[in-house]
Amino acid sequence: MKVGIDVSSVVYGTGVSVYTRNLVKNLLSIDKENEYLLFGGTLRRKDDLDIFFNSLKGNFKTKSYPVPPTLADFIWNRLHILPIELFSGKVDVFHSSDWTQPPSKAFKVTTVHDLSPIKFPRLTHPKIISTHRARLRWVEREVDILISPSLSTKEDLIKMGIKEKKIRVIPEAPSPIFKPARKSQVDKLKKNHRISGKYLLAVGLSPRKNTQRVIEAFHLARAGKDLKLVLTGEPVGLEVEEGRDIRLVGHVEDSEMPVFYTGAEALIYPSIYEGYGLPILEAYSCKCPVVTSNISSMPEVAGKAALLVDPYDTSSIVNGIEEALKNKKDLIKKGQAQVKKYTWEKTARKTLEVYLEAKK
Repeated sequence: MKVGIDVSSVVYGTGVSVYTRNLVKNLLSIDKENEYLLFGGTLRRKDDLDIFFNSLKGNFKTKSYPVPPTLADFIWNRLHILPIELFSGKVDVFHSSDWTQPPSKAFKVTTVHDLSPIKFPRLTHPKIISTHRARLRWVEREVDILISPSLSTKEDLIKMGIKEKKIRVIPEAPSPIFKPARKSQVDKLKKNHRISGKYLLAVGLSPRKNTQRVIEAFHLARAGKDLKLVLTGEPVGLEVEEGRDIRLVGHVEDSEMPVFYTGAEALIYPSIYEGYGLPILEAYSCKCPVVTSNISSMPEVAGKAALLVDPYDTSSIVNGIEEALKNKKDLIKKGQAQVKKYTWEKTARKTLEVYLEAKK
């Protein structure tokens, strides 16, 4: 069987990039019977695509084509012309990216990571909303199997009109780089980013990440404590000012994130909506306690190892922070047990089972 996978997203440094990289690497590791064709479209990032291809081992071939994302969106989501086989050649299974849905004669599989552009249009750029709406129309009509990372996202898909029998829930996992860092690494990171003393960590700055309430809760919870709040990521849809007790560190490379998690007293992650919530598992892997939301996919991923709070209630977030600071050792132990349930090998094996449905 020949499996074609659109890996265009690996060059962008997003959560979908992490998913694609780890899935492909583990599929090639466990599957010695089927042949893989990995292809991607990029106009200016071909070197990055080639670096990814060169890092892989297994039974695969590669192709790239000079098509930027905007043109791919127009051709495949809007006009819906030019079958993927014109670029890939004949494949038995075609696993599309989260950005475009080309026509294909193959058994079609796609992963829907979340529906945030559809559920929260006011928090998303109009161009992104338009692209996802256009793609999802073809997904609903033509795709044979949709992979969802959580039961929560599965329910969102069903409400959108996708038939339940077409959805497979396959959880994701933290990358292998997420493990406790050495004290010397934490000390160096804090010095480089001018972080003194103990700190709480928040990942992402946007209304959907509930940044404003995180800051409000931090100020209430830190009363009488030598405690800082470190926020990673670039602000999206809001303005955040750095203060004496708040550090904005901007975009953080993947290699640095394990150190940020390890050094933190807790991850504060009361997001309004997540398709999966991978930072929860990343924090667990680095022995970092977690405070997260009691809605959307987050309780599903967190299990009983995190403190669940009402993301719309600042006082609930405050209580979660205070409990996390008091019960750090117990939360770390529970988090270490919970994260063992998730591996990329398991994700790859379940995805391979989906591909094999093409033979039925």
